[in-house]
Amino acid sequence: MISFILARLFRALVVLFLTVTFVFIVLRVNGDPAEQMLGDLASPEALEAFRSNWGLNRSIPEQFFIYVTNALRGDFGVSSADGRQVFAVIAERVPKTLLVTVSAFVLIMLFGIPAGILAAVRRESPADKAVMAGAVIGYSVPNFLLGVALIFVFAVWLRVLPSSGSSTWQHAILPTVTFAMAGAAAISRFTRSTMIDVLGQPYIVAARADGVPEWEVILRHALPNAAIPMVTMLGFSAGGLLGGAVLVETVFAWPGLGSGFVRAVNTGDLNVVQAMIITFTTFMVTINLTVDILYAVLNPKIRLQNNDAS
Repeated sequence: MISFILARLFRALVVLFLTVTFVFIVLRVNGDPAEQMLGDLASPEALEAFRSNWGLNRSIPEQFFIYVTNALRGDFGVSSADGRQVFAVIAERVPKTLLVTVSAFVLIMLFGIPAGILAAVRRESPADKAVMAGAVIGYSVPNFLLGVALIFVFAVWLRVLPSSGSSTWQHAILPTVTFAMAGAAAISRFTRSTMIDVLGQPYIVAARADGVPEWEVILRHALPNAAIPMVTMLGFSAGGLLGGAVLVETVFAWPGLGSGFVRAVNTGDLNVVQAMIITFTTFMVTINLTVDILYAVLNPKIRLQNNDAS
């Protein structure tokens, strides 16, 4: 098991390093950062001074070596937009993004999994059809469009919730619900499909024939076996929350990583853009690593294969 975790950890670090390398090179060969930051009307002297001040007059390999060396010490440079340390810019936005994404993930599990179980147990019933209809709608509507619709209903029409900002806990409600809708819809559909497969297995039929109560059949026999593939789907949902942060946070003017990334791109803040992408990648790699470990813990076959290999 330890060798399995170490192998996955090594793979995660390789992915992170390759991402850092790719992003660093692409951002520099895609155009002159000095021209992007200062604009087309900047004088040649101003452009050269900017390149010299930010180390952009060195070769790309030299810039990359300096950047990686500093990044390993937690130094991601200085924001060219406001002169603050990039680490401070990221640190003040991470809690905001985690607040809505973690809350949304909790909602996904609280509503998506029970809804999927209900639909599977009551297959072809009105409850099943209602859950699947809601899942199709929730999964089909884009996040940004759903966010705009929620703003219109609850902020403009009913006037019970704020439409933007983050000064109170009420401001987090609409972004959280927007984040959670698509994930809950996907999880409910996947849970239903998985539970239907498990409920048709011979050991479930035998348990019911032995007179085991239905709730015990579902919770003690069916659900633990359905949980193995569901862990992977939950990992995809967690990654989707981070991926949707750019659009959702922009719609609600939520000061998290997503809106900060858009702002950094628009202002040509190279150091912040790089650090934002690294942060997103780190979160995604961590989620995938956690899913792999949980899958190995829940699936005895992986543990046995790992022991045989060692």
